[in-house]
Amino acid sequence: MGEVDPAFIQDTQHRPKLAVIEAEGIPLIDLSSANASNHVSQIADACKNWGFFQVINHGVPSESRRKIEDAARKFFALPLEEKRKVSRDEVNPLGYFDTEHTKNVRDWKEVFDLVVSSPAFIPASPNPDDKELKELINQWPQYPPDLREVCEEYAREMEKLAVKLLGLISLSLGLPENRFNLLFEESTNFIRLNHYPPCSIPHLALGVGRHKDSGALTFLAQDDVGGLEVKRKPMENGFELSPPQMLISSMNFTLIWLILLILNQVWSNDTYESVEHRVMVNSERERFSIPFVLSPGHHVWVKPLEELTKGEKPKYRAYNWGKFFVTRRRSSFKKLDVENLQISHFKVSE
Repeated sequence: MGEVDPAFIQDTQHRPKLAVIEAEGIPLIDLSSANASNHVSQIADACKNWGFFQVINHGVPSESRRKIEDAARKFFALPLEEKRKVSRDEVNPLGYFDTEHTKNVRDWKEVFDLVVSSPAFIPASPNPDDKELKELINQWPQYPPDLREVCEEYAREMEKLAVKLLGLISLSLGLPENRFNLLFEESTNFIRLNHYPPCSIPHLALGVGRHKDSGALTFLAQDDVGGLEVKRKPMENGFELSPPQMLISSMNFTLIWLILLILNQVWSNDTYESVEHRVMVNSERERFSIPFVLSPGHHVWVKPLEELTKGEKPKYRAYNWGKFFVTRRRSSFKKLDVENLQISHFKVSE
């Protein structure tokens, strides 16, 4: 990434702590058990008290995960001019990008984005009166030649896991297992390949700044370098959690992180809460991760579910998912003069 650009430097209060405390007791859910009711209670506890958890024996073949990591490493090893042949932009936000911003600070990373179902459709603009839709089509590089095939294979496996976990989360809220299914019939699920190069200023920069993802669920596979930090709900003053690295295997890919996103927070009327998370950088080693983000169709209106607000006031105003998504995406491409859109903007006054 060349000489250090001041755009990478975090404000003092958001700079990483190089000495981190490894978390203990992070929920680890084994999906191989035949006791589904046990899964539901475990997930309910994890969602209420942590906002994230780990899953093992999840059914995603280790070979699929190995192949997508290998392809990602080959792609990011290409010369910059080759990667930029499939660059994303504000017209088509799919493909390669190395100047992404989070909360108006540049991230120390490069990414490759793709939608699971291509073509996909999102609103053409954030304007609420503009009904035009924009078609998103994946861009594929010439090398590695198998990138498309391995990404599509991995996507199919991750969608199976996402459907299973979404059903379990629904049951944990006391809802039918298929309660959310209709909302995802025209989903805008996407996969991101992340590469975090070694960083010369790990005390000043972040791979990804603090944020809450805008979809429903994020499933994160990462290598053995680590760097993910999550703010557990009771910890209001900082990121004190560093997932223990001994649980993560870059060869076996036995573990996947699952992070609740803001849609679950709104749908559950704050019964479950999305947690802020960020990524630290490493001064010596590069890091790779692969998030799969489960997101509904662009037409879906997001609001607290009536079944979960009986006898209490909804805590959020309804908003259109597609418009929310494209508004948030604007800040990925450049630094804005205003705060990016957050769900707190839809919070109903007490």
